[in-house]
Amino acid sequence: MPGKVLLLTLKTFSATGGIEKVSRIMGKALYERSVEQDGYFEICSMYDKQTDAVDNPYFPAENFRGFGIRKLSFIRAMVAAGIKKDVVMLSHINLLLIGWLIKKISPKTKIILLAHGIEVWYKFNTRTRVMLNACDHIIAVSRFTKNRIVDVHGFNESKCSVLNNCLDPFLPLPSVKFKYQALLKKYGFSETDCILMTLTRMSSKERYKGYDKVIEAIAALKNKQNNIKYLVAGSYDKQEKDFLDKLISRLNLQDNIVLAGFIKDEELENHFAMSDIYVMPSQKEGFGIVFIEAMYYGLPVIAGNVDGSVDALLNGQLGQLVNPDSTHEIAAGISNIIQDKKAFMPNRDLLEKHFGYEAYKQKLQSLLN
Repeated sequence: MPGKVLLLTLKTFSATGGIEKVSRIMGKALYERSVEQDGYFEICSMYDKQTDAVDNPYFPAENFRGFGIRKLSFIRAMVAAGIKKDVVMLSHINLLLIGWLIKKISPKTKIILLAHGIEVWYKFNTRTRVMLNACDHIIAVSRFTKNRIVDVHGFNESKCSVLNNCLDPFLPLPSVKFKYQALLKKYGFSETDCILMTLTRMSSKERYKGYDKVIEAIAALKNKQNNIKYLVAGSYDKQEKDFLDKLISRLNLQDNIVLAGFIKDEELENHFAMSDIYVMPSQKEGFGIVFIEAMYYGLPVIAGNVDGSVDALLNGQLGQLVNPDSTHEIAAGISNIIQDKKAFMPNRDLLEKHFGYEAYKQKLQSLLN
């Protein structure tokens, strides 16, 4: 049973993406494990500053080291620290070099890579393949990602496990007392509107989240459901904004679609509460934490059926899975919920059983043991 565990991250607190969220939650679980088993745990970040961890709720700041972009210092320090540990966990493929160096110097140290999604789905160069094969184990966030690692890289399947992401234990509890009237006014929505929501980064180079297909589906539904509104939240680049503006204009949906831009984490609760359906028929989702967060706040969910989203929706037990290339299926999924929303509400007990923090912590501990 490993006593000394080191978790390496690129960013933990200085960014708000899914990988950073996973790193914080895993850090909390590993810290609690170290306390319960009288072990040692440290989490170190290449890009975070030391002060970024102050007053964080996940683990004591003294268990954290931030190197503030000092890459060479980080690499040297982590190799020196890693060779003295039982287990070194790499939160991203871009940390493989450090794991490989540690393994070369200290073969007894176990190197575990956390694999999220698209960053590990395609063929690597020879150097990266060599470093990947030096890992003792890979933890994939979904079955889809695990299968890609095994099929594309020929990694030993027995050395690859699935650990689905979980709900952040510090998410505010769902409440019926949300105050989202100001949001309705801000976006030009009304209480009688059926509000769809997608939360994602919009990039012209990564157009695989399906929001363009949702827009096309709304155009197909507009004559029957003229009260549909669609809030697309998240940062975007200029090229993608121009693409979406032209699509919205061509389909005459200027009164139905709102591109909200970046939304702070503390504002998400009210945005979920304001919405009626969460829809993101993606094609390259590693898992999709946002799906389980939307369900946590009581939203029926529509996701794609070709990627890690399948795990997040428990093969359709928690929501509708559709062909992300089919505007017809997406429109049908939306229409199904509008006609009978109650029938598509997520099962809260099932959600907590599979994606609650305590379940995640126990699964992680089993993998380490």
